[in-house]
Amino acid sequence: MSARAAKRPQIGVLALQGAFLEHEKMLARLGADCRELREKSDLEAPLDGLVLPGGESTTQKKLLTDLGLYEPLRKKIAQGLPVLATCAGLILLARNATQDHSPYPSFGTLPVRVRRNAYGRQLGSFSTTGEIKGLGAFPMRFIRAPFIEEAAPEVDVLARVDGNIVAVRYQHQIALAFHPELGSDTRLHAAFLSLAAS
Repeated sequence: MSARAAKRPQIGVLALQGAFLEHEKMLARLGADCRELREKSDLEAPLDGLVLPGGESTTQKKLLTDLGLYEPLRKKIAQGLPVLATCAGLILLARNATQDHSPYPSFGTLPVRVRRNAYGRQLGSFSTTGEIKGLGAFPMRFIRAPFIEEAAPEVDVLARVDGNIVAVRYQHQIALAFHPELGSDTRLHAAFLSLAAS
């Protein structure tokens, strides 16, 4: 296939709240077209992948439900739509989350148990460099971050920090406790786009 005929990946970015613009900028640098998802009609055109950004998971879950986005997105994820989820997005995917008293459901498509605000509030935010399976050293920025307390055997653990799981892959889902979109390293977003293209 010629470069002219190559199809640009069509990525939906949940744009209800949180750090979605940073994901869009990084994906655009890698040649993807991003569509902001704010209402049910935004899901009418086909998508090659989905980004669930950081932010406030309880607020995002409420808005997903109120705007009628929850069930259509849950169904797409369950049917195999590739997903990149960061921070609050990890909580949205998780089957279980401790310290989560929201009356609104998570998608529950990722068989892990997540601890919300595991590193404390805003003052507990920090940056480090950790090893990611298949990528090597990678800069990680944590902001009121969760971590994964427990993962099912079929979940591929990609990274740990201080013994805590902070990155996983399960089938078509990549979930991170940190924010790669706030740095300049595009390798995780490129890995997601490769998944979306497969």
